[in-house]
Amino acid sequence: MLNIYNSLTRKIEPFEPINSSEVGIYTCGPTVYNFAHIGNFRTYTTSDILLRTLKYNGYNISYYMNLTDVGHLTGDNEGDADAGEDRMEKSAKKEGKTAWQIAKFYSEVFEKDFEKLNLLKPIEFVRATDHIKEQIELVEKLEKKGFTYKTSDGVYFDTSKFPKYGEISNLDQIKEGARVEKNPEKKNPRDFALWKFSPKSESGFEKRQMEWESPWGVGFPGWHIECSAMSMKYLGETFDIHVGGVDLRETHHPNEIAQSEAATGKKFVNFWVHSAFMLVQGERMSKSMGNAYRLYDLEKEGHDPMSLRYLYLQTHYRQEMNFTFSALDAAAAALSRLREFMIQNNPGDLSHDEEGAKEYEKLFLDSLNDDLNTPQAISVVFDLIRSDVPTRAKVVSLLKFDEVLGFDLLHAGSALGQIPISDLPQNVARMVEEREVFRREQRYKEADTLRERIWKLGYEVLDTEKGSEVRKAS
Repeated sequence: MLNIYNSLTRKIEPFEPINSSEVGIYTCGPTVYNFAHIGNFRTYTTSDILLRTLKYNGYNISYYMNLTDVGHLTGDNEGDADAGEDRMEKSAKKEGKTAWQIAKFYSEVFEKDFEKLNLLKPIEFVRATDHIKEQIELVEKLEKKGFTYKTSDGVYFDTSKFPKYGEISNLDQIKEGARVEKNPEKKNPRDFALWKFSPKSESGFEKRQMEWESPWGVGFPGWHIECSAMSMKYLGETFDIHVGGVDLRETHHPNEIAQSEAATGKKFVNFWVHSAFMLVQGERMSKSMGNAYRLYDLEKEGHDPMSLRYLYLQTHYRQEMNFTFSALDAAAAALSRLREFMIQNNPGDLSHDEEGAKEYEKLFLDSLNDDLNTPQAISVVFDLIRSDVPTRAKVVSLLKFDEVLGFDLLHAGSALGQIPISDLPQNVARMVEEREVFRREQRYKEADTLRERIWKLGYEVLDTEKGSEVRKAS
């Protein structure tokens, strides 16, 4: 049985789904005003491992992730998420595009990066701007139940009316920041906007690119309301698991819980899973320091995105992680060893009834079910490779493990640049085939001579149980 740390109760608990046949999961995704960085993708990889572990345990999954394309204000970085400019509108002005173009561009880049890290896609990436109706309806429900009040700049949730407010967080950390001017119209510093009015100018309302009619006037939804409205639409008023970065635990997630449970009178989510922060070479990640690396930044330096995935899994998701390029290189080397093993022991066509190494499969599953202990799971992988278990059984088990680890080991040859014989230059292909004959005849001296000649032509030959594999020499 999977045991997982629940941020709501602050302890590891056995996971029990609401519905035995299907688990509902919602992950807080990015605000698509800019590129997602490698710290963001640590959270999404945690979500992916959780998803894959549940599948490995036999559960069916309903999985959704939001893309915030309206309502996330710049004040979030300064202590008040209801102050400042809308990030989408600000980015549009900066880049000379419309807010809709900004959302489309950065959403597409995000989804491509998502694929490069071999993250399982949700049923749908749900967008805030596609669910304005649902958000307005939720605010109306809260208004009817007496949980809201109106100010000159919007409709706010009154946290004093919700006694359990902040139970998931550290309440002393939920306060207005010193870097922004406090809103004197808020009844309580912790109150938050459900609907924001379009800002006023001297000539009346300032026209925004993203605004909608509502019962309270022209405006746009607050940042927090989208996740409640969309998650409950697709997963029900109470669902199993909500995933996000640990930074969301102090404000965004307490607000989600408050508005959702105030509206429905039911528990919102049973399990809350938060991924810890990631440092970069011992420093907090920030654009001003130039260390908020994108996947693209790593790729242009020749790093394989899957090496980053491997690096993520070497640290437990609840532990602060320190990214360094030397650690990334070490992860790449370890992943290469794993891929080399798979190439040298080409699985070919596996039958469904082939057995693996049962003892190691149990150890692997036990590691995952111990609060997603991926460092221990990877240790089991290499313990298996070093063991005296028959090679074929090792390969069978490794491919099972890869259903969770997600390294795409079935295509390890392609990842390492393996080249089909038919795609080689004729002279190289001829030497590879001739060398294979020498190997079968145990004429190893002649085979080694041909390997050297092939190397000088820019190709490397690897000997596997299935024959010779060729790739570009590094």
